[in-house]
Amino acid sequence: MLPLTSLKIVLSFLLVVGSPVFSTPLNTHTTAVSLAATFKASGLTNIVAGDRARAQSLHQAAKTGKPQYANASITNVAPIGYTVQAGIGNPMKHYGLLVDTASGNTWIGADQYYTITRTSTDTGNAVAVSYGSGNFSGKEYMDTITLNSLSISNQSIGVADEYQGFRGVDGVLGIGPVSLTKGTVSHTDTVPTIMDNLVSQKSIHSEILGVYFVPVSEEDPTGTLTFGGWNSSLMTSDITYTPITTASPARNYWGIDQSVTYGSSTILSSAAGIVDTATVLILIATDAFDTYKTATGATLDETTGLLKITSDQYSRLKPLVFTIGGTAFTLTPNAQIWPRSMNSVIGDTSGNSDNIYLIVADIGSETFDFVSGYTFLERFYSIFDTTNKRVGFATTAYTESTSN
Repeated sequence: MLPLTSLKIVLSFLLVVGSPVFSTPLNTHTTAVSLAATFKASGLTNIVAGDRARAQSLHQAAKTGKPQYANASITNVAPIGYTVQAGIGNPMKHYGLLVDTASGNTWIGADQYYTITRTSTDTGNAVAVSYGSGNFSGKEYMDTITLNSLSISNQSIGVADEYQGFRGVDGVLGIGPVSLTKGTVSHTDTVPTIMDNLVSQKSIHSEILGVYFVPVSEEDPTGTLTFGGWNSSLMTSDITYTPITTASPARNYWGIDQSVTYGSSTILSSAAGIVDTATVLILIATDAFDTYKTATGATLDETTGLLKITSDQYSRLKPLVFTIGGTAFTLTPNAQIWPRSMNSVIGDTSGNSDNIYLIVADIGSETFDFVSGYTFLERFYSIFDTTNKRVGFATTAYTESTSN
């Protein structure tokens, strides 16, 4: 059951591939609300470029303490992004916001414009944030955000006048560390995040976020966000915690230390990187990527930017093991490939669903040693614990799923 040490708000994830499904609360301390995973295939050419640009921008922003903008225009849009339907204002209007653990800012105005209501307050401040694969700039408002029965008053919200790189979403729900808001709003040092205000307004007692994804290829791909705690009923192992890394600049995000082995060979040793819900792939350092590519026999596909393997090579894939906090978290061969039924989402227009692509990519230069994105997180339960400055992981029923 859910731990009873604090009030928890649970939000159910739902992929937009069918009718919405409401998830029943596990006990009287939870409130459930639908979320959706949006598929954004329009204009997509290479998801690796978008993920890599995001990683480089986050890295540079943490090093310089300033929001960073990509050197070139990035038109690639991540093919999957989990969104929450957030009610804003009074009377309330609903917006689909991308859930992002590597950003502290919440903003709207992409697909849907912000509507000013009687709870809206224009602070007169300007706001601007870049994500490498996208950016926005505009004005800051204070307003009320509602997630089902959960209400957050006087929340800083960016209202975009201009934006780039966001399709299929109305904006971002920033649930990363508050330090990531530094320098993003004029005349302000940092602004309280959604998580900060949930604690200060006593909606939750601990600044903890539990994240449960389900592989998108599953028949019922739903999951949950738990604010203020975690849902132990969704885990099939104990939680392994690891402290936020001391390595800069990963320590500014949900940064951890880990090593990675493929089969019996170590390809990444004692490395520091970040865990990020808004990155799609698993990005690793170039030398580790080259070793992985050689070991799997994969070739680089120019259209998708991903490694491609044959059916025979897939049958010989070995486990990819991430050792975190002394515990081995294993990606099975099936967990290392993109869902074959969704190849068109990543730009494969051949119509051949038997083409097999790997979800491990080269992170490039001048960046972190790794970024573990959605394709890693969908196989494990993750806990982002600001109160105790640590990240936790546990296996789930989908850790060894073969649905891809």
